[in-house]
Amino acid sequence: MHERSSGDDLANQLRRELDRYSPGGKLPSSRALVERFRVSPVTVSRALAQLAAEGLVVTRPGAGAFRAQPRSAITPTGDTSWQEVALSADASTELVPRTVDASGVLSSLAAPPPGVIEFNGGYLHPSLQPERAMGAALARAGRRPGAWSRPPMEGLTELREWFARGIGGAITAAEVLIAAGGQSALTTALRALAPPGAPVLVESPTYPGMLAIARAAGLRPVPVPVDADGVKPALLADAFKATGARVFVCQPLFQNPTGAVLAPERRAEVLRIAREAGAFVIEDDFVRRLVHEDAGPLPRPLAAEDPDGVVVHVGSLTKATSPSFRVSALAARGPVLERLRAIQVVDSFFVPRPLQEAALELVGSPSWPRHLRAVSAELKTRRDIMTAALRLNLPELALPHIPFGGYHLWLRLPDGTGGTSQAFGSGGESALVTAALRAGVAVTPGRPYFSAEPPAAHLRLSFAAVAGTEEITEGVRRLRAACAF
Repeated sequence: MHERSSGDDLANQLRRELDRYSPGGKLPSSRALVERFRVSPVTVSRALAQLAAEGLVVTRPGAGAFRAQPRSAITPTGDTSWQEVALSADASTELVPRTVDASGVLSSLAAPPPGVIEFNGGYLHPSLQPERAMGAALARAGRRPGAWSRPPMEGLTELREWFARGIGGAITAAEVLIAAGGQSALTTALRALAPPGAPVLVESPTYPGMLAIARAAGLRPVPVPVDADGVKPALLADAFKATGARVFVCQPLFQNPTGAVLAPERRAEVLRIAREAGAFVIEDDFVRRLVHEDAGPLPRPLAAEDPDGVVVHVGSLTKATSPSFRVSALAARGPVLERLRAIQVVDSFFVPRPLQEAALELVGSPSWPRHLRAVSAELKTRRDIMTAALRLNLPELALPHIPFGGYHLWLRLPDGTGGTSQAFGSGGESALVTAALRAGVAVTPGRPYFSAEPPAAHLRLSFAAVAGTEEITEGVRRLRAACAF
């Protein structure tokens, strides 16, 4: 049995038996627990640590574990109603009131209840993560000389060089900053480039986490529609002229949620339009390492084709590894680099050196390219199985684009024009998400991906967070049962 699940099982057993001991009474020794439950000493230590964290057990080095004394009477709940005034008082003076809303992000972070198939996940299932390779890399990193000392504020030089080589073009290590995951890097970039109250151009639809960052910073997201070839240059130019915006955030490769890739003829146009507007392009290159086996050669990052410092590039290792492996990079050229660095230092000082060392160990190991090849093949298989299952069981859902990278599909629900499809007009999207959860499958609604009124109802279905292809087929079957077509 996996060590973590064994520890949870033992903790549950000991929790049920605590009433046998009086407060302050000593529990059996670790050796006795190992022999009785036939588990390893590590499992015993994990279970006792869990009970100690819950306040049920007290551990004393050299003496053992004891049942904790009962907690004193609960302190009366205070009156926190004053906070409603304090937290909203500044809004009256803000040009664009800040909105701190994590709901769009939580929809892909929250684990569904047991037995529910996870079509709403935003990360690889543990079976697809390089757990052994990451564990080995972390162990080797911890033994590196100086691994626990303070790293350079910009990040380890070798890691910055690795990211720079991945971007290509004329980008060098001196133009790269190591950040704590893509979300942190995007936050730094938006804070550096747009003052509170400013408009920021965003793709429509787009990643809800970026919209949440912008709104929390008091920025005003302005949508620019995308199609199967990415953002529409003519509309981007119009948006710059109409708003005076100085920032455009985009995902040119396997855009979230549509899966679109910015067409070759549009790439230079986007850079030209931004340059003429005196604006920056934040390039969120979040899933370059989750390319599918049949994708063919990938276009280079926009940053590799930008000699003028228009692009601020964000790249991350997280999507291809684990949600807890939060290592990313910001790349930029010109004076903006110092502003990005200053904001990052003020916010977080630096990314912990052991994690940076582990990243170097991981990407430099033979297991890294093997992992990427295995994930590439598996994601293609999962994409094809989900696509076939949807076409067979839910042909009413439009699938305008089948991506060659990333981990999800973007579906348009039937227009609410009457009959059984009427439920999917205004508010129907939410009703379908609720019905799907009751049927045992968690899906992501499309509404949070739009910064303004959406043109239609959508769903995003992830095929990376489930245990295997059987769950994909079963999940689509459950979704079919939830639909009232």
